[in-house]
Amino acid sequence: MPEYLPTAPTRGTRDFLPAEMSVRTQVFGHLYEVLERRGFLRYDGPILEPAEIYEAKSGQEIADQQLYTLTDKGGRRLALRPEMTPSVARMIAGNAKSLSFPVRWYSHPNCHRYEKPQRGRVREHWQINADIFGSDSANCEIEIFELIHDLMTALGATPDMFAVRVNDRNLLSSALLDLVGVSPEHLSQVFALVDRWEKLDRDKLAEGAAEIGLSDKQFEKLSEVLGAGTALLDELPEHAKENSNLVKVLASGAADLVRFEPIIVRGLAYYTSTVFEVFDTSPENRRALFGGGRYSDLASLFTPQQITGIGFGMGDVTLMDFLDTHGLTPAPRSEVDVMVVPVVEELLDAAREVAKSLRQAGLRTSTPIELRKLGKELARADKAGAAAVVIVGQEDWAAGNVTVRSLATREQRQVPTAEAPAAVQALLS
Repeated sequence: MPEYLPTAPTRGTRDFLPAEMSVRTQVFGHLYEVLERRGFLRYDGPILEPAEIYEAKSGQEIADQQLYTLTDKGGRRLALRPEMTPSVARMIAGNAKSLSFPVRWYSHPNCHRYEKPQRGRVREHWQINADIFGSDSANCEIEIFELIHDLMTALGATPDMFAVRVNDRNLLSSALLDLVGVSPEHLSQVFALVDRWEKLDRDKLAEGAAEIGLSDKQFEKLSEVLGAGTALLDELPEHAKENSNLVKVLASGAADLVRFEPIIVRGLAYYTSTVFEVFDTSPENRRALFGGGRYSDLASLFTPQQITGIGFGMGDVTLMDFLDTHGLTPAPRSEVDVMVVPVVEELLDAAREVAKSLRQAGLRTSTPIELRKLGKELARADKAGAAAVVIVGQEDWAAGNVTVRSLATREQRQVPTAEAPAAVQALLS
């Protein structure tokens, strides 16, 4: 017996058969529409980038543990992109002279990270990225938060199904330094601990705090700070709040779009101030769906010009889990609206002519590739989800007619060939 290669996809990757691809096309189509209605322009870039751009700015976990790297024949160290933000920062920096800032861009890249496959995590995913570049205004934050709500609404979500949890890393730094008494050299380590706060039990958190060098009293104060919510703002010094865009958002009419939570920190190293995560509120799927934040100096890898940005990446895996959890996943579309079936091979050209008129009317239409008996073709049309079949018979065609048959009611009637599109559209409506 021959030894065949496996048919399963590589671990951590997925095949999308037509039914699943139909669902994804519908979901992402809604998101594209929302983004473009708000003036975001779509872009794309290479899947291979210099490994250094991720090692410099994406954070230790991605750079050391999750990056797929290779050395090409020219000796260059390259990586499969694990995320899009460093790439778009490169593109913005390289084209800054021709851009009129601020700009709104979005993309839908394929990204790769070497992770342990589990619910919500795979090694290859697709991600909607949306960013605003070239403005320090708090209006950018407001627009991003409005956009998130618009995107979720377009998918059928109601405000009780998700929460936009927000923080400002500068506010958190002030809280850690001024209230908890963390030394500046330990700040990054405490940030890393905070990033794992909801994933570890209290004993593990206390152990981690002790390893950093925090006293028991400091650990208790840290716990208090992280659970304080908006009350924390009253404890912070004014100089820490006066330049915070998030404080401005919380004082604006957009405050009801978000929930201030000091525990949100985000693990990516390039975030500099505002950070946020969108959480599923269902007890069955209580987890972060996607997130983002503001980065003031990411473009500095490529240019001396400071180009600030804010944005987020919405991954497909957690998004589809969210839709499934809340019963919002759309049904796959049928293969076609209508099939045109000739009763004999000599009428295949006639069937193609009728099909052409139906397609010109906007109907998804197919004709047989290999003609079978009429009963089998009707069964095939029914399985394909067609609402109607147009039957091209010899006597009907000679008289300038075709038969339009409803697959739902099994009723059929003869119509002039030119009226076939209108007859089928009437059935569909």
